[in-house]
Amino acid sequence: MFQGVLTALVTPFRDGAVDERALGDLVEFQIEAGVDGLVPCGSTGESATLTHAEHRRVVEVVVAAARGRAPVVAGTGSNSTREAIALTRHAKEAGADGALLISPYYNKPTQAGIVAHYAAIARETGFPLIVYNIPGRTASNILPETLAQLADIEQVVGVKEACGDLAQISHAIARCPEEFAVLSGDDVFALPVLSVGGVGVISTSSNVAPAEIVEMVRAFRAGDLERARDLHQRLLPLFDALFVETNPIPVKAALALRGQVGEEIRLPLLPLTEPNRERLRVVMKELGLL
Repeated sequence: MFQGVLTALVTPFRDGAVDERALGDLVEFQIEAGVDGLVPCGSTGESATLTHAEHRRVVEVVVAAARGRAPVVAGTGSNSTREAIALTRHAKEAGADGALLISPYYNKPTQAGIVAHYAAIARETGFPLIVYNIPGRTASNILPETLAQLADIEQVVGVKEACGDLAQISHAIARCPEEFAVLSGDDVFALPVLSVGGVGVISTSSNVAPAEIVEMVRAFRAGDLERARDLHQRLLPLFDALFVETNPIPVKAALALRGQVGEEIRLPLLPLTEPNRERLRVVMKELGLL
């Protein structure tokens, strides 16, 4: 259902509020570049510091701007199962095509608790769900055998895998049904994950270089492995520069360098430090992105 390149959109701010015009322009930029989906209100979208009203509004703006030209997978995760259900219901009502839900953070549920969390959301919403496994932010890891249990839930259609372990991802792909979409959650692992059976990437870097990342994924899927590898290697300096500080600090700085958004970011995150900003500027110029 969801495959290819889905961009984890930043949330632009202006004077402390969501910059809806800039957000709509970002959606247009992504669609023109040929991305296969849009993911508002994820980690890259600073969902942790959005109010509930802002969260809902961002989803509505992106759905309206996309106008059905690309699927919208709204970030609706929470460490509160009730809150995740409410956010997911809103995304469904707003016209999104699916929801991306981070594994509960801070609570540190058991593997059985993780399954129960997603099962409750699936049961209460009847909406296509993508699991998001990112142990570095949640303090828990969804193991391959647990993911296989989640894949048996009708509404759970895929996973964004950001565990950083290609062996674990390989075992997850081997255990899950063929139709279950395994998407890389790390840009640097996009091509390796494709090579072991993944179907795409939910990308931060495609905020900045959507056409290039789309070309890389499509080249691989068309069997042009040499072209895909060349693009992967060409993009490596960008992947490094965009994660030199906590995401989304660098990607917001990159878009600000091009005048697409303001660099405003919410505490406790701070703007990109000057040495890393210069590094990012150099990389973007070398890639023709500035």
